[in-house]
Formats: sequence, C-alpha cells, structure tokens
Amino acid sequence: MAETPGIETERTILRLPVLDDFDSYATLWADPAVMRFIGGKARTREESWGRFLLITGMWQLLGYGLWTVVDRTSQKFIGVAGFHEMKRDITPSFEGTPEAGWIFAPTAQGRGIATEVVTAMLAWAEGRPGFEKTACIIDPENGASLAVARKCGYREKAQTTYHGAPTILLER
Repeated sequence: MAETPGIETERTILRLPVLDDFDSYATLWADPAVMRFIGGKARTREESWGRFLLITGMWQLLGYGLWTVVDRTSQKFIGVAGFHEMKRDITPSFEGTPEAGWIFAPTAQGRGIATEVVTAMLAWAEGRPGFEKTACIIDPENGASLAVARKCGYREKAQTTYHGAPTILLER
C-alpha cells in the first residue's frame, strides 16, 4: 500500500478513513442540504457504504485518495477531502487528472475550513508526479465551493453537463 500521509492544518487533521468513520460518513451523505449540489439527492446507507469503500481503496491503487477530515480540538468527523479518479463520463474529459473534491458537515461550513483544507491538500500534491494539473467539477449554483476553488487557484475550463445537470469544470 502506498504511504498515506496525514496532514494537519490550524483547525483540522486529514487522515486515512477508518471503519469507525463510516456512521459519520453515512450521516453526512444522507443530509439533503449537504447533497443538494452533489447529485441533488441524499445517499442511502448502502450507497454510502459503496462510496466509502471506493475512497479507502484509492490510496492502495493510486497512491492518493480522500482523507477523513476531523476537527483538531474535538477530534470529531467534519468531512472528506482529497483527490480521486472517478473515470467520469463527461465532456471535456479530464480522465487521468487527479480530481480535487471536498464535502463538509453543516457545522464546518461558512468558517473558512474548506479553503484551509484544500490549500493544505494542494500543498501536499505540489511537486508530486502526476499532479502537475488537477481538476474539480462544481455545480454552478454552489457559490461557496466555487469561491473555495477560485481562492485555491482553480480556473474555469468549461461549462458542461454531468448526469444531465449543469456543471463547471475547473483546472489548476
């Protein structure tokens, strides 16, 4: 298995997901407010389990993946962030380019935590082979995530659709 580094920021710790994270993970993905810009619907526990297994396996197969994000002080789960390769059926294709992604619990939103975490994960990626360019896709209505992406150096490459919904493809 590839080395799975932890990252610490002023307010968070990014670490490899562990089985004990699953209930918090499933709760996050079941929240309709959280999911309104990520596919538009809450995920079932079963759907969340498949996704949880997917994100934990990426580290072994790709040498990168998504971290569990916990609050430094409370040690409570507050989200997931990192890089993944989803082989998305989207035009233009960005397959082979690490895709940045982040999702946070409502308690962590609106406090600058996403920008702090994305900045840290981009610093981790800096200079690593294969990370010369990264991408992300964001719903055009998700102003908060678009602001995070832009603060972190992402620029719009295309306006497209993904699963029939308007989507902005950004690159850095």
